[in-house]
Amino acid sequence: MIDNLDYPVQLIQPDGARVCRPEYDRLIANLDRDDYLSLYRDLVISRRIDTTAVTLQRQGEIGLWAPLLGQEAAQVGSARALEPDDFAFTSYREHAVAYCRGVPPHALTVLWRGCAHSAWDPEQFNVTNPAIVVGSQGLHATGYALGAHLDGAEIATIAYFGDGATSQGDIAEALGFAASFRAGVVFFCQNNQWAISEPVSLQSRTPISHRAEGYGIPSYRVDGNDVLAVLAVTRKALAHAREGSGPTFIEAITCRMGPHTTSDDPSRYRSDTDMAQWRARDPIERMRLFLTSRGLLDDKVATEIASAADEVASVLRRNTIGFPDPPPSALFDHVYTGPHPLIDHERAQHQEYLASFDNQEVVS
Repeated sequence: MIDNLDYPVQLIQPDGARVCRPEYDRLIANLDRDDYLSLYRDLVISRRIDTTAVTLQRQGEIGLWAPLLGQEAAQVGSARALEPDDFAFTSYREHAVAYCRGVPPHALTVLWRGCAHSAWDPEQFNVTNPAIVVGSQGLHATGYALGAHLDGAEIATIAYFGDGATSQGDIAEALGFAASFRAGVVFFCQNNQWAISEPVSLQSRTPISHRAEGYGIPSYRVDGNDVLAVLAVTRKALAHAREGSGPTFIEAITCRMGPHTTSDDPSRYRSDTDMAQWRARDPIERMRLFLTSRGLLDDKVATEIASAADEVASVLRRNTIGFPDPPPSALFDHVYTGPHPLIDHERAQHQEYLASFDNQEVVS
């Protein structure tokens, strides 16, 4: 079953007008004013975390950053659909997912400052540290979902990846395995139009969601700049997984408004005209228009949210710059869950090597 491949699910138009879709409206019928404002707050703060991190990189405080600009609704909407026991498997761009799961913002930046190999305990927040190997998290999410099912846990997993990852063998293997064993995993593809410099039109001649059809996996296409639509569709897919009905594939249509990473120059491969069309579909502005048109957001609340974002940015900057460098021995921490003779031997060798410099005279 493939739903809305040609016309992605949309509940809020770019001008803020609400679209009536009974099948999906019921999935978000429980939302009240506080919920709507909380979603908007997460959108605003997620963008501020991202722009602050870009600034930190430009100032030499972190080595690299993969901006999420433009993809906030896809990430916030899907992350907010998760239950506490569900587990998220992310790539290097899902900063908003991590934030919504409770990860401190500075834990995201210290990874790119080189101060930590693993900035948080995945079991504490039920979200993994970023997967750098493109597409690998699809396999991890599938395996975790199968293991949870064997343990009798009624949870779901979600694997985040981009359109480029769908050309990786790991994603193909994960889809095939998940389909065969009915793993309770949601494959959440953020089609942000570009795999670095390769446009999605070159990468796939058909909608990416069509690929799931070949595996017998139900698929949805959703407006990835519409936080309510993403929330509704992801809730539906997660419920499908938790009840033991197997995997689902979601293609969220969005756009990576910034560079692939801060080492990329997107002006070399895409036009400002194309970006202007996507700027008109900005996910935060869309939600703001929706809320104000319904009298749910006024200047006072908007100012409070902006102030909260300012505070998050200030703390993020302070904690990133002030984060202590780890000792050299940290290289050997967490390689195994417990002591290991090989690691102990290598640690001792490393300490001996460092000690050899202690009494050397410095020649200028």
